[in-house]
Amino acid sequence: MAKKCCNVDAGPFGYRADHHGDLVKKIGFLSFGHWSPASQSQTRSAADVLLQSIELAVAAEELGADGAYFRVHHFARQLSSPFPLLAAVGARTKRIEIGTAVIDMRYENPFYMVEDAGSADLIAGGRLQLGISRGSPEQVIEGWRHFGYAPAKDETDADMGRRNGEVFFELLKGRGFAEPNPRPMFPNPPGLLRLEPLSDGLRDRIWWGSASNATAVWAAQRGMNLQSSTLKADESGEPFHVQQARQIRLYRQAWTDAGHQREPRVSVSRSIFPLIDDRDRAYFGRDGSSDQVGVIDNMRAVFGRSYAGEPSKLVEELRRDEAIAEADTLLLTVPNQLGVEYNSHLIETVLTHLAPPLGWR
Repeated sequence: MAKKCCNVDAGPFGYRADHHGDLVKKIGFLSFGHWSPASQSQTRSAADVLLQSIELAVAAEELGADGAYFRVHHFARQLSSPFPLLAAVGARTKRIEIGTAVIDMRYENPFYMVEDAGSADLIAGGRLQLGISRGSPEQVIEGWRHFGYAPAKDETDADMGRRNGEVFFELLKGRGFAEPNPRPMFPNPPGLLRLEPLSDGLRDRIWWGSASNATAVWAAQRGMNLQSSTLKADESGEPFHVQQARQIRLYRQAWTDAGHQREPRVSVSRSIFPLIDDRDRAYFGRDGSSDQVGVIDNMRAVFGRSYAGEPSKLVEELRRDEAIAEADTLLLTVPNQLGVEYNSHLIETVLTHLAPPLGWR
């Protein structure tokens, strides 16, 4: 945790707010885990991306980053089954948070997922931060049907994803619900049985990935933390960061109104590329952008800009990002196909050239 100074008050998660609203952040990376056999890719196979994901998490921990997060996509040359990876990262690291952003709950059996998540969290010593959600448009039509899942009558696939999320979240309470066999192979504890292993505290580390104001409020009412990415439903026509900041404020108000007994956590994702050497300029010298508006899955969406430029320029631009100011956790989307060494450099550059002047460290 960063040291206190005269104008800083300690916040609930080890971050601090000063009189200008700046927050000392948890800063992690978010990898989509792309792989491609193309000659310019450093991840040419699924084995490459899995092993390099572990190595990048180890490197990020050594650099002082706070989190290693992974996106889950099915039927794609990307990371898919998260729990073997999370467990492997947990076994190789000691401090860093290990998470997802997000697991598509349309594809998940929430009962089996409780066992997977509990096992991975125990291996990691209670460091999992699981982002779950309804998910985004996938590579195939109704891919969840191939996994054996289908919406109930009068239910959409989004409804199914939220329902699975609620079941998973409820099961993490650890209450017994299954009638024991009167002649079991092994002795049972008394009463109804729960899923095992259950990791105490994991339920407080479940996040809902929300693209709209309404689902952010929905997540707050149920007691889940909030993940908000670089894409949001365009609900006002305002700049992306302004809409996202409003979403976060609505979430926090709904959390307060629900009367939960703990403080929530909120993360936002950003593509940030400080240009400090020729390699950075070659890769991202033309990547500075503005917000984009488009239609995704029949929803009008606003896509947040990328930040690329000299550190002094980025500091001024990032100070004006209202949503980053509202969040306690910042996830840096990394170009994982450029390899572990370059992405370690990118993370270190943000931590050393941007985080201190912005008050994030």
